[in-house]
Amino acid sequence: MFRTALTRFQNKWRSYRHRFVPWVVLNLSKNEKTLRQVKKSSKDKLVPDEEVSQRLLELFRLLPSSQRALHGAAQTHFLRQVTSTEDRCGGGNAVCGQDAMVQSLGFCIDRKPSSLPSAGTGVFVTRGFVPKGATVAMYPGTVYQAYEPILLQSIRNPFVFRCIDGVLLDGNDKGISKMVFRSCSGRDRIGPYMMSDTSWLTDSPRNPLAVGQYVNNCSNEWPANVCYQEYDVPDQFPIELRQYLPNVNYSPDTHRPLRCVVLVSLRDITAGEELFSNYFTIVH
Repeated sequence: MFRTALTRFQNKWRSYRHRFVPWVVLNLSKNEKTLRQVKKSSKDKLVPDEEVSQRLLELFRLLPSSQRALHGAAQTHFLRQVTSTEDRCGGGNAVCGQDAMVQSLGFCIDRKPSSLPSAGTGVFVTRGFVPKGATVAMYPGTVYQAYEPILLQSIRNPFVFRCIDGVLLDGNDKGISKMVFRSCSGRDRIGPYMMSDTSWLTDSPRNPLAVGQYVNNCSNEWPANVCYQEYDVPDQFPIELRQYLPNVNYSPDTHRPLRCVVLVSLRDITAGEELFSNYFTIVH
């Protein structure tokens, strides 16, 4: 019985260690290529926020619920900016998340067992072609400002992402983290519109981009092909489409734009490749 328990613990540790920050830090000297270096925090963005917004709008407009919400409703000016893509994206007909992603972005991603030994779940490009600079995925979760408490939620939680300015995203889809996100999401509802998407907490997220928390850290053998980029949702982002944003503020009194984190491709990526990112960024 002891040997069985020990074997089970070892298997769990081999999977967990790839997201356990102290272990990753201690092994940085063996994997120097896992560090991403930028000259200063203002130079950390690979593509402008306006381009990220454009890509998200093109995808969100094709997802089924947005079509029902937009029928008979006046579209905002910011939403009308992307109506020129309607013909290219299927004439406005609602399609499933995976097909919508292919039609609007030209590729599709999904969760599968990682190609890294004992690394657990990873994220792969399953269809299409990802060009350099494309918005590939989103990091879902509850957004905590630097001064807000996250102690209980962080215990045994490998999915807490720290932004350059100290803002934290809790991307855990289980336990207390899951309950906190659902509670905050229900709190922020405005009339018939949800301000965030809770489906990423399930095995079938409506927003197919909301799997970024499962992207594994790169290694010397598997260099990074995507990087994290902080994205503040603009005030003019259509209220009708915020239902697909997989992030929500922990506090209702946060006086700043909603922080999201997207993953942007560092190079062209073809179907069948796994996504790898840099868990650590050094700002000089």
